[in-house]
Amino acid sequence: MCACKRCGSEEAVKNGKVRAQQRYRCQQCGYNFIEGDRRVNESLAVKRALAVILYSIGKASFNLLGHIFGVSRSLTFRWIKEAADKLPEPTVAGDIKAMEFDEMWHFIGSKKTNSGLSKRWIVAQGELWPGCSAIVILQPFNGSMTRSST
Repeated sequence: MCACKRCGSEEAVKNGKVRAQQRYRCQQCGYNFIEGDRRVNESLAVKRALAVILYSIGKASFNLLGHIFGVSRSLTFRWIKEAADKLPEPTVAGDIKAMEFDEMWHFIGSKKTNSGLSKRWIVAQGELWPGCSAIVILQPFNGSMTRSST
């Protein structure tokens, strides 16, 4: 026979059929159940896995994922949240004493001159090791050539 879904007991007996599905009744706890889980849809399981992958690499929003897979964006949010809840809590290395995050607001194309404080800057971004990136902002020297979009 099959094991009880509630208590795990092997003492289950047949207890009729409902919607052409054989039902079982546990002799220990009295729980009625059927074999398997009809709520699981295999095509949704594949969609869920692909949605988690696409979201985790940063290439898709909840709205886009919902549109691609034909489900609501709130369902894709729930898929991502459930996957995130299964992950272990991230750890920070003990040798890190303090971290500083800084914001820089910029408005692209709003400055019309290339002199004074509105000079163009050179921005270089690199990844030191996975999970740690650095951004270096340099001011071009006077003898350099700049490419203008105008």
